[in-house]
Amino acid sequence: MASKGQRKTNGNFELSEAPSHLIRRCEQVFADLYASESGPKDLTRSQLTVLCALEHNEDVSQTALVEMTGVDRSTLAEMIRRLLDRGYITKRRPEADLRSYAVSITPAGRKALRSGRAASSRAERRMLEPIPQPERQRFIKYLASIASAGEETAGTTGAAAFKRKMRRLKA
Repeated sequence: MASKGQRKTNGNFELSEAPSHLIRRCEQVFADLYASESGPKDLTRSQLTVLCALEHNEDVSQTALVEMTGVDRSTLAEMIRRLLDRGYITKRRPEADLRSYAVSITPAGRKALRSGRAASSRAERRMLEPIPQPERQRFIKYLASIASAGEETAGTTGAAAFKRKMRRLKA
């Protein structure tokens, strides 16, 4: 029998066993759960991510926000505009670099962040319900390992660097 997520001897590719497909499906499940836990006027998941990054990083540049959140530059620029319109962040030009903007979270943004975090926490609890309680932390640890390995290899030779990182994690 072929490895999970690989072509079977009969030539079929089983999506139900492909890690990449399952991760994507889990992300979709979480999106649906978050939407049901948050209201239509609440933060989007991406906005929640940006406000989380700003919570302990005052006057951060948009470039730094891209690096911290993984949100692409053009999407982040639009998100910044919407968060500004809602009064959740401020944006100013720092004296040291008049070409960039320093972004900070406002008190209203902190309030929205608390609400978004509560909705996210409820959605995460619901998402993890199928996993036995004693195994949930291990599952989260494995997800963090994959994410960390991917972040450390960003900008390198991709797959080869990722494999090296995974071998170090297993050692």
